[in-house]
Amino acid sequence: MQEGNLQAPTRHPLDWQNPSFYDEELLHNEMERVFDLCHGCRRCVSLCQSFPVLFDLVDDSKTMEVDGVDKKNYQKVVDECFLCDLCYMTKCPYTPPHEWNIDFPHLMLRAKAVQFKQKGASITNQLLASPQLVGKMVSSLKLAKIVNKMNNFNWVRKLLKLHPQALIPKYHNKTATKLLSKLSSEHKTVQSDYKVAIFITCYGQHNDPQIVTDLVAVLQHNEVAVQLLQRTQCCGMPKLELGDIQSVMDYAQQNKTILLDAVNQGYKIMAPIPSCVLMFKNELPMMLPADKDIQKIANAFVDPFEYLDFLNDKGVLNTDFENQETEVLYHMACHQRVQNIGTKTKKILSLIPDITLNLATRCSGHDGTYGVKKHSYEFAVKIGKPVAKKVTEKTDYIVSDCVMAGNHIAHINEDKVPSIHPITLLKQKYRL
Repeated sequence: MQEGNLQAPTRHPLDWQNPSFYDEELLHNEMERVFDLCHGCRRCVSLCQSFPVLFDLVDDSKTMEVDGVDKKNYQKVVDECFLCDLCYMTKCPYTPPHEWNIDFPHLMLRAKAVQFKQKGASITNQLLASPQLVGKMVSSLKLAKIVNKMNNFNWVRKLLKLHPQALIPKYHNKTATKLLSKLSSEHKTVQSDYKVAIFITCYGQHNDPQIVTDLVAVLQHNEVAVQLLQRTQCCGMPKLELGDIQSVMDYAQQNKTILLDAVNQGYKIMAPIPSCVLMFKNELPMMLPADKDIQKIANAFVDPFEYLDFLNDKGVLNTDFENQETEVLYHMACHQRVQNIGTKTKKILSLIPDITLNLATRCSGHDGTYGVKKHSYEFAVKIGKPVAKKVTEKTDYIVSDCVMAGNHIAHINEDKVPSIHPITLLKQKYRL
């Protein structure tokens, strides 16, 4: 046995269809094994609240070992995990192919799935994990102004168990699809060797349509043929974090035909939210390893700046940027890091003249729902503070590939520096 992993980490398929996956006794045995190894290492203590909770449970037990922790308290560790995957990607020395075979995020996902199968989820958690359903209802009934106002009422936040200080994403009556109505699903905007189909995402459609319109503008400026994928379902990440694997599978099947059709026409698939890219690129292939169509979609799915870097390598990226001094705190989103594509956004933004990029790689602590819930908001602030402290009086923008993370950092930052998507910054520098 070797100490630590000297090879690149690999991940095994998620065995969610095996009945033993949901066996609580087997789950607890595996959690005890992994928790004992984590207790002896403790490298991940600074990443999120799961590890401090675990280590406090151990240290406060009679034996001061994992065997002294009541298994009923294991769920406290699970509840603080929001599947950012950073422990797996950046800290743990015992990930496969090491013989100890630790995949902490997938173990937490299994525990969430067991809990969901046994107890389901609260109405609040179900609502928060259904962004497309809520967003579609708000936009179709043109209730955005009313809902945005109501989300700031104390009684609404108490009812939904949202923290009174949390930043709640706003809704828009004019969705991305409406703003880009001239871009029909079959319309190719230019004749080009480079073709991209955009998976709009729930957040891009209903909460921040500007990132989608800006993405289209940047791609068109680089003479890329663009189409919007219509009638898609949520990527499933919010349901995955809830442990509702069956809903994830249902969404995947609904999306598969639409995405596969675009892939077969020679399109790359792109989404402006890293979590959605990760879902199609990594998570679904691990959950459905025998589904060749899912694998084909995964191979065609790209991060926006991964694709712009591809264009740059081909020598066709437009680099005629505005020359103006700009200082940016660039936060690299966790779910982009887990894609293991490198710092593509930083590489492309570095092409802009007179730009200063200060890189922050720690988690923002937001997660999408963790950063708004009453019980976890303060932990989300604690996790995100080290990133927010990197903002200086010279910082013009906080930029993150995950706009929710960027907005959370800006929200907890005392200097009140605006947050924008890097695609929006690129559009500004193109003078579009």
